[in-house]
Order: sequence, then C-alpha cells, then structure tokens
Amino acid sequence: MKKILPILSIVAKVITTIGMVCVIVISLASAYIIFAPDEFPKPFHLSYIYPTVQAQDVRVATATPEPYKAGEGVMINMATKIINLADSTARKYIRLTMVMEFAPGDPTYRTMATEAQTVYMTAFHEKVTTRMPLMDDAVITLLSTKSFGDLYTAAGKEKLRLELVQAVTVRVPDLTIISVYFTEFVVQ
Repeated sequence: MKKILPILSIVAKVITTIGMVCVIVISLASAYIIFAPDEFPKPFHLSYIYPTVQAQDVRVATATPEPYKAGEGVMINMATKIINLADSTARKYIRLTMVMEFAPGDPTYRTMATEAQTVYMTAFHEKVTTRMPLMDDAVITLLSTKSFGDLYTAAGKEKLRLELVQAVTVRVPDLTIISVYFTEFVVQ
C-alpha cells in the first residue's frame, strides 16, 4: 500500500497537469477565434449580426417602397354576415360586419398626382369588388368552423382576425391585406 500511494499521487498530479493544459489551450484557442481579425487563419469564422442602420441604408439605395401601415391603405366594407357556428350543444351564430384594409397594388401610388390616385382608386375598388365573392366565401367557410368558445374572448377575436387575413390571402393572393377591422361582432 505504501508503494501504491506515491504512484497514485504522481498519476493525480499528471492528470491535473494535463487537465490544466487542456483548459489553457481551449481558452487560448477560443480567445484567438473570437478576438483575432477575420483575415487571420482560423478553423472557422464567426458570423456577425450588423446593426439595422446598415440594412436601412441598403433599403434606401435599392428604393424599395415602405410597407403600408394600418390606417394607410384602402378600406373596403364587407357585407354583414350571419353564420351558424360549429357548436353541437346549441344553436349558436355570429353576426359579423367588418372592414378589410388593402394595400394599393401600385408601388408608385404614394407619389401619384391626385387625379391619378383617384383614377387608380376607382380601378382598385372595381378589382376588389369583382373578387368580393371569393373573399366572402373564405370568411363564411372559416367562421362556420368556429365555436362560441373560440370567439367570445378578446384573444379569440384577435386570432380570428389573423386567420381571416390568411384565409382571404389564400383565396385572393393578388391583393395585399393590411388589416381587418370588426365594426359589428355579435355571438349568440
């Protein structure tokens, strides 16, 4: 036992030394990879996320139009709908009137003269009106799958708003919906 104890002591010191050397090498390698200039040879390079200011400069340089915000688009009233809900326990229905806000399809709309904007809006309203049956069908189909429990809370209404945008966008992909506004929402 007295002969083994000094050997174990030496083995422990060797293992500790090897461990410390490994930690030092890994630390130095990490510091080199992180702090050395990217021009230096490295086993791999880090990816950087640059500030959004540079991204905005690129956007201005390419002249892409700013997206429309809520309230800046074209408001189209949709007819009032009374739809049976998917409640099996009782006869529940929803009475819904809403306004859909669309982004004008022409990227130069904001810079058009007033007369040109009026002409464009007339044509845009006609385009939306011809697609109204498709939009109505998407709304009715979606609402008929909902139950009273899905709709009576504020969170349910917000979820419905997002689902309506998605359902109408699928049916009418050439129109860009900015938002949906409920002007009447009765669930009974």
